[in-house]
Amino acid sequence: MTAISAEKASALESNRIRPALSERIPSGLAGLDDRELLEIVRSLPRASKRRDAACELLVSRHRGLVRACVRRYWLSPEPAEDLMQVGYVGLLRAISNFDPAVGGSLAAYAAPSISGELKRHFRDKRWQVQVPRSVKQLVLEVRDATRQLTQELGRTPTEPDLAAHLGVSGEDLREAQRAERALQLSSLDTPLAGQPDISTLADLIGEEDPQLEHMLGMQAVAAHWGELPPREQKILVMRFHGEMTQAQIGQQLGLSQMHVSRLLAHALGYLRPRVLGQHEQAPEKPGPRAAPRRGTNHRLPGSGGRD
Repeated sequence: MTAISAEKASALESNRIRPALSERIPSGLAGLDDRELLEIVRSLPRASKRRDAACELLVSRHRGLVRACVRRYWLSPEPAEDLMQVGYVGLLRAISNFDPAVGGSLAAYAAPSISGELKRHFRDKRWQVQVPRSVKQLVLEVRDATRQLTQELGRTPTEPDLAAHLGVSGEDLREAQRAERALQLSSLDTPLAGQPDISTLADLIGEEDPQLEHMLGMQAVAAHWGELPPREQKILVMRFHGEMTQAQIGQQLGLSQMHVSRLLAHALGYLRPRVLGQHEQAPEKPGPRAAPRRGTNHRLPGSGGRD
């Protein structure tokens, strides 16, 4: 999906949060500072409505911090609005865990929490295929390093630049780059532009298997193969698999070419109607037929041959 701009994301968040916030914030909370609100969060049980209202008020005050953490991912395929929601999860974690007594500000404490939640989202939730955790982490590091080196070098960093900066091998870097492409899978029904004869991606990568009809024919032959006498089975194998002529088969079996032709015609006459689904009209045990004229080309369904 296409990412939206920071300004549009900000407007969406503002329109969604402010009406709900004004309806639920009890009187007296709006005038409290962050530390006082955090004390309320820490002192009241999670089921308390006053605690929930204090959390919402803190979230509304730190929306800008969430946007700042999310801004680095604007160009990712993930919608900006979804990333803002992930960032709010990190902010709420920080609000629940921050102790004002320790010192420091909520913003300083929450920024790593928000960034960590976003990294976990990209590392664990966006993958459509199984990828090792170490490779997922390297994908994020490569993304950060690419941004940093582009600013430092004034150009897009090369593979050796990234490998040296991250301290990884070229093969590990390429594996991470291949894995990152798994984040943006394409549907087989995706329309293709500029291809007048091809409407979808499936039309481009799929084609009929030329061996499919041959395989189906051989399966049909195999279903009735055991019904033939062993000698006729051997002649068919020699004829169509060994590509031997009738004369060669006769020499090897000690038969005349006329006898081989008669046995071959008998076997094919038995198999052909059964393979074509016409065996109900065919006799169960066809007797040997007259030998065909010299030069007749016998063909087993699903295969080719020569005399």
